[in-house]
Amino acid sequence: MWGRSASFLLDKRLRDQHPSLSSPSSSSPDSTMDPNPNPNHGVSAYYQTRAEHHAIVSSDWLAQAQAAVDREDDTALMERPHASAAVSLSASKPFSVIDEFNYWRKKPDLAEAVAAIMALAAVIRSCEATTMMELEIELKKASDTLKSWDTTSISLSAGCDLFMRYVTRTSAVEYEDFHAAKLRLIERGEKFGEISMKARRTIAMLGQDFVFDGCTILVHGFSRVVLEVLKLAASNRKLFRIFCTEGRPDKTGLRLSKELAALGVPVKLLIDSAVAYAMDEVDMVFVGADGVVESGGIINMMGTYQTALVAHSMNKPVYVAAESYKFARLYPLDQKDLEPALHPIDFGVPIPSGVEVETSARDYTPPQYLTLLFTDLGVLTPSVVSDELIQLYL
Repeated sequence: MWGRSASFLLDKRLRDQHPSLSSPSSSSPDSTMDPNPNPNHGVSAYYQTRAEHHAIVSSDWLAQAQAAVDREDDTALMERPHASAAVSLSASKPFSVIDEFNYWRKKPDLAEAVAAIMALAAVIRSCEATTMMELEIELKKASDTLKSWDTTSISLSAGCDLFMRYVTRTSAVEYEDFHAAKLRLIERGEKFGEISMKARRTIAMLGQDFVFDGCTILVHGFSRVVLEVLKLAASNRKLFRIFCTEGRPDKTGLRLSKELAALGVPVKLLIDSAVAYAMDEVDMVFVGADGVVESGGIINMMGTYQTALVAHSMNKPVYVAAESYKFARLYPLDQKDLEPALHPIDFGVPIPSGVEVETSARDYTPPQYLTLLFTDLGVLTPSVVSDELIQLYL
């Protein structure tokens, strides 16, 4: 997966230009083995065919992605403990993947999926297995434990699956002793986690060309990736205004409007049912995603589908900002194919007895109502997502 992300390509280009920057282990005979003998394994399927997809990704955008990686907050990465956080708190306490997950999850800017990725990397470091088979079994158990923590979280499940695939997708380990193989898996796990944390900033850089002066953007729900895109645009002194939907049932639009108002961005708050009423004034729609499915559609908070329908009917582009660890091996055919994610709704008045209340908190938006997806793999059309997913799990 991460072998084709924008930041990985830039890191690889830098190492090719400056071989001295490579780690000492990269000079060993074992490390020269290509774990994925694909002649184009370093390039996204999208980048290989971008001429067929309207030339959406340009060298300028790759340069922006490089600038994003270069400006990444190194302090945050340096503060990350080298050993397991849970273990360092108490040497006598047995390692718990849930404790490690909760440690990372408490960090305000860290997504649950990234917290799970960091916890799984810690599993490799603390595991006492003596064979690769035992280590993979321990990783699988830890992954299943994390996924059972919230069975409705698509990004959590997808992040665990992609981590498992990423750190174990090699035939080279068959020719190494266990200690060397474990060190390689630890290195890959940590690399996976670091790039995951950089994904949001890379996406923000790629989305800047779409936010132009004088535009009006409709945002539905609270997404940290979308917020990062808008924060960067504001810091670049672009002049735009935001329409925020209320985002019931949890009123996430109120939270987003507060964040944007603090940045000095003009914000108007709308009730969810006013989307069609306000769409005439809108130039584009921005949404995040709980998960990106194989069809190129997205699963997101309730109301995303109807917002995309209205935008599509009025020829307004709908842009999705989502990290590639949210790419899930799911193919919903309709709304009822989704795992229920229920949320209690407070109407402010008593509900009459015998009246049923719909408490589903998310819906599925088919790909035909989406324009582009901004990801750390590049800017993708919905039709490319299935190709990327195939490559991720090869």
